[in-house]
Amino acid sequence: MAIKLQNQGIEILCIGTELLLGNILNTNAKWLAEQLALIGLPHYQQSVVGDNPNRLKAFLLDASRRSRILITTGGLGPTPDDLTTEIIAETFNNKLIEDKSIVKDLKSKFQSHAQITKNNWKQALVPLGASILPNPLGTAPGIIWTPKENFTVITFPGVPSEMKQMWEESAKPWLVKNCPSEKIFTSKILKFTGITESSLAEKIPELLSNKNPTVAPYASIGEVKLRITAQTKTIDEANTQISALETQLKKIIGSHYFYGSNNETLPSVVIDLLRRRKETLSIAESCTGGSLAAAITAIPGASDVFLGGVIAYNNKIKKELLGVSNELLNQYGAVSEPVAKAMASGIRRSFKTDWSIAISGIAGPTGSTGDKKVGLVEIFIEGKTSSESIQENFGIYRQRTQIQKLSVVRALDRLRLFLLNKS
Repeated sequence: MAIKLQNQGIEILCIGTELLLGNILNTNAKWLAEQLALIGLPHYQQSVVGDNPNRLKAFLLDASRRSRILITTGGLGPTPDDLTTEIIAETFNNKLIEDKSIVKDLKSKFQSHAQITKNNWKQALVPLGASILPNPLGTAPGIIWTPKENFTVITFPGVPSEMKQMWEESAKPWLVKNCPSEKIFTSKILKFTGITESSLAEKIPELLSNKNPTVAPYASIGEVKLRITAQTKTIDEANTQISALETQLKKIIGSHYFYGSNNETLPSVVIDLLRRRKETLSIAESCTGGSLAAAITAIPGASDVFLGGVIAYNNKIKKELLGVSNELLNQYGAVSEPVAKAMASGIRRSFKTDWSIAISGIAGPTGSTGDKKVGLVEIFIEGKTSSESIQENFGIYRQRTQIQKLSVVRALDRLRLFLLNKS
């Protein structure tokens, strides 16, 4: 029978003392909230409780009086402080029984029976009458259990990858079937770079006040995201509304700032552009220390277009491996357009690629010399018939890692625009 949520909706409980201490960032609550919104289910409260049996019991009893569904994450592992299932059963005066399907799954995931500890075996104990949420990536299953009328508990392990897989394969289908919503939420994320959040917001004040679809900005280092969310009866209706608003946003903000949507990233977009052009890339990095290469190689299949690079952090390496002359280094310094150009030429020549990127800068917190302050970055992009020099100053008030991140973002974005303009 379908669950009518009405005024009493769903709440999320994340369990773990490490969350309260700030040792671990609570990304699970954010992700679950987004997923609930996408299937149109009301979610009105998030909480965190440490690994304390008495506090967990008190919370469960309170939640059972105010909500119809409680989703928990954490406390399902093999260690002694993983007590979620046990405490849930105790709270509602139910006994634990060994589930044969979990036992079978545990045996299959360990190479030998001897490796399964007593704490592992406790993961096979579930409340009588509970349904199992299989965990294909780990040993801790979840449960869906209704211990009292109008109150259902859905449990997940705290490991994000395990939780997400279990949600998609088991929990989401159960919720869609048992908690039907008259309207669905459909979202699309538009990604922009080269423009600040405040500047972008100034261009679209009226659209940010939209009721349906809504437009919400989210900023991170070097980019701004706009989430468009439509609440409609059908997916087709939502997609039509989102598409119209997307076109309007790009036109107002400037299409050159827009680089991708949803799961696309700057590295993936650049790789796709190079792949379409059947061209290759090499890089020479100094102040970024390999961050640019790491961003590129994080994309599966990057080897189709990315041949490799050199971290020329020391001037000796700039000279010996990239062919940068002593004259250029002495006259202009390592952080200069002539040296960045020589680095780009040297790496492209050595690797025989169509394109190259070179980055040299002062990431700080020390290193300022004369008029060259912390945050000064030289980027040079070289192709077969054309090139581009970019100088940026990311300011002395930014942290070292921020300057490195911004350098990577700007280099990739300038190459993206270069590739588009040369198409």
